[in-house]
Amino acid sequence: MVLGIIVIVIGILVSIALHEVGHMVPAKKFGVRVSQYFVGFGPTVWSRQKGETEYGIKAIPLGGFVRLIGMYPPAPAGTKPRSGRMSDLVEDARQASAEEILPGQEPRAFYNLSAPKKLIVMLGGPVMNLLIAIVLIAIVQVGFGQQVVSTTIDSAVPCLGATVSTTREGEACGPDEIAAPAYAAGLRSGDKITAVDGRAVASWDEIPDALAAAGTAPVTVDFEREGQPQQVTLTPVTVTSVANDGTSTTRTQIGIAPAYEWQSEPLSTVPSSVWTQVTMTADVVLQLPVKVYDTARAVWGGQERGDDAVLSVVGVGRLAGEITATDIPGAPANTSWVILLQLLASLNIALFVFNLIPLVPLDGGHVAGAIYEGARRQIARWRRRPSPGPADTAKMVPVAYGMFAALIVMAAIMITADIVAPVSIF
Repeated sequence: MVLGIIVIVIGILVSIALHEVGHMVPAKKFGVRVSQYFVGFGPTVWSRQKGETEYGIKAIPLGGFVRLIGMYPPAPAGTKPRSGRMSDLVEDARQASAEEILPGQEPRAFYNLSAPKKLIVMLGGPVMNLLIAIVLIAIVQVGFGQQVVSTTIDSAVPCLGATVSTTREGEACGPDEIAAPAYAAGLRSGDKITAVDGRAVASWDEIPDALAAAGTAPVTVDFEREGQPQQVTLTPVTVTSVANDGTSTTRTQIGIAPAYEWQSEPLSTVPSSVWTQVTMTADVVLQLPVKVYDTARAVWGGQERGDDAVLSVVGVGRLAGEITATDIPGAPANTSWVILLQLLASLNIALFVFNLIPLVPLDGGHVAGAIYEGARRQIARWRRRPSPGPADTAKMVPVAYGMFAALIVMAAIMITADIVAPVSIF
């Protein structure tokens, strides 16, 4: 369990680190001074100065940041000072931004970039998460593929009855059980069935069809054991099982269950899988207030959390531990690691989609500001008027504070829920 948590924590930290690289690299390429690059928040655990940038790790691994100098432009000429709490926040942000700019380096301020360059810098982080997700999904689908039912036997039970057999090898069948034909004939786990009653089988679905066609008459079963072809003859039996609602089902059985194996998929399937996950995640993000409300009800109202509940990093870590600690019956080797890779891919898609919300301090808020600025400049060009200059994004600082507070509340609710009402995969 600890291994799964370690893997997912490292995966999240790497994803965050690369997200910030996605911002930092184009910013430096365009000449913006980047004074800090940190993974995490809170007290500094380690840092090192390299060139004009301080690189480091902070104590709380719940995010990261790059400090781009000059995020907010000076107030537009002719702006009249205003009083009030909101106006003070805006002015403080402008002053803090101005104080970070070294003498003579005003042209290197972020606000002096063109709108397209601002878009590249601010989209660099989310796009990096999308690229990580694409790589992980490609590794899973092409490198491993899907779990498909094979013609290899996973288990051959000694006895059959109305319920799952608990009889171990060498024990006599119970009073309500009968000997399983496959086990009695000598079929065992690991045998690969190649034909039933003379009919070649390429998939597991063909085996029950061939048995049903034979009814309860003796049939031959061809199989391979350790690469050697063998054949047995057995007689299927009919077993009647009774469900909880009293309904009964009669089926022809021989007492075997299939094993699963990986079947690699072509690279061409990756784009559609990525798009499906992006659209599904976007739908969850659109319903996020409702999801958080439902989560709060699960914590304080005694309601159950659904399988589609949103999770915090605590919940994700718990699932990762559960994945590596649980033995999944019949699953092929490496299943746990594939699920972890899928989980990391989903997290990166969530980071991609969530950061595109057009509200500061999220990247989408700065993207919206750059689009607005570019539109103003284009309209001014059409009207043959002077450029209006950078958009006064400092006015959005109060929104950033409100959004930051909302994110803290949401995180607190989800972390609490993941502790007192956790979601389980199995």
